[in-house]
Amino acid sequence: MSRPFLLIQLSDPHIGASWATGDPVARLAAAIDCVLDLGQPPDAVLVSGDLADHAADDEYDQVRALIDRIDAPAYVLPGNHDGRDALRHHFGLSGGGEPIRYAADLGPLRLIALDTTVPGEDGGALDDEQLRWLDTTLAAAADTPTVVAMHHPPFEVGIPAWDAIGLAAADRGRLGELLARHPQVRRVVAGHVHRAIAAELGGRAVMSAPSTYVQGLLDFSAAGLELSGDPPGFVVHALVDGELVSHVQPVRA
Repeated sequence: MSRPFLLIQLSDPHIGASWATGDPVARLAAAIDCVLDLGQPPDAVLVSGDLADHAADDEYDQVRALIDRIDAPAYVLPGNHDGRDALRHHFGLSGGGEPIRYAADLGPLRLIALDTTVPGEDGGALDDEQLRWLDTTLAAAADTPTVVAMHHPPFEVGIPAWDAIGLAAADRGRLGELLARHPQVRRVVAGHVHRAIAAELGGRAVMSAPSTYVQGLLDFSAAGLELSGDPPGFVVHALVDGELVSHVQPVRA
């Protein structure tokens, strides 16, 4: 077996938040300590949205300082709590105002980041332009194992309060039709729901990552967004001999 290629996915740190117990800064730091203790240095890091809770400069400064402890290229995408321009400024992304999207060649793995945020709203969307861009971008490297990343997971979780602020159903359907044409997509990854959940869309494996801050409660009858006492966590996506294996790692914080 060859050395695995490790893509670490951190999600929803919500730096600056105070609406749950625990310190989001301390919990992100604990997650990064756990990453550094994996026994193999990661090759890349993805933060799949809601880096900051108020899109404030000092919040992004704290995130950047913590992520920089991992000696690996870092890739970010916006969540509904983030500001696109602030994210661009603090993480060196090009453009201004428009959705943040890009493709990154990580060597044996390709990462494509999409922007599912709708400014001023908690729910997500993928418009025609983004889907056309994704189709073209995937077609340009049809033989490279690829991870497609976004903030809002493209599936229903079955908990009404979370599904009410999820990705629009029509957009999920169109994305599924697109993914079915691109078998090199090994995983579609997301955050937003503060839980590790596995699903399938267009014949492709899809999963959401736990939050490094606080987890959502698994209660299919919950009337609102309820939180649980489950530990923070992150995901290790390991490319092993051409196959992508995803490990959910809890964190003691």
